[in-house]
Amino acid sequence: MNHRQALTNDPYKDFRQAVDREETRIDLGRAALTIAASDYPNLDVDAYLSRIDALATTAAARLGSDADVHRSIAALNFVLFQEHGFRGNREHYFDPRNSFLNEVLDRRTGIPISLSVLYIEVAQRIGLSLQGVGFPGHFLVKYVGDNEEIVVDPFNRGEILSQKSLETMLSRLYGGKIAFNPDLLEPIKKKQILRRMLNNLKIIYLGQNDLIKGLSIVDRLMVLDPASLEDIRDRGLIYLQLECFKQALEDLESYLRLAPHAEDAHAIRKQITALTRQVAQIH
Repeated sequence: MNHRQALTNDPYKDFRQAVDREETRIDLGRAALTIAASDYPNLDVDAYLSRIDALATTAAARLGSDADVHRSIAALNFVLFQEHGFRGNREHYFDPRNSFLNEVLDRRTGIPISLSVLYIEVAQRIGLSLQGVGFPGHFLVKYVGDNEEIVVDPFNRGEILSQKSLETMLSRLYGGKIAFNPDLLEPIKKKQILRRMLNNLKIIYLGQNDLIKGLSIVDRLMVLDPASLEDIRDRGLIYLQLECFKQALEDLESYLRLAPHAEDAHAIRKQITALTRQVAQIH
């Protein structure tokens, strides 16, 4: 079977096509929507992208021709949070639907990173370039201009955050264990944003012991980075729990081959020894 034929049977084909390109050519909205393809097999990605376009059209109409960054943020905040009622889902923060952009658009609720992706995508369509910020424990967006930087919190209705606000947030989240420093506001790349979205889902599904969905998420993480040691190991451990012993053995052996001195190497070697006996018995 050639590569083209194999790709047609790839359950992550749309996601792979969305992310397998240069950073500047990744359509973040499309890539985020394709994350949901396995859970929503009839998902019409283009229809949801059109809904993002419509939000931008409304914001642009409100903005008019006299656009600067502050007016643009005000227009975005009015359209998204006042007119359309998007909000942070504090009541059910760990609901996996908060991480799927289609559900965020349908339910108008999400978590910091999914609302930030929506905010970035609508902003881009009205000519405002924003970047994602992987702030500890709470994803944000940032505008970088010649003379100013503006940090915005889409989870809190587009609030503009001062350094003092950021220090307070860190203190609330980590009880003083992490001190603020400007490096925490470094923008991250689109693939890193997608990885963070997928990692959220991985934590949720594995926490619920939903191994099949957890496996699906790890597979997509490995589309982003096939050499990720953590994901190779975690996929092997998921296969082990699913009693897919041959696949588990392959992944755990790969992990040890690539990281022979990892902290958990001894435990993984013990798993491999047991798995080798298991696979031999099956065959």
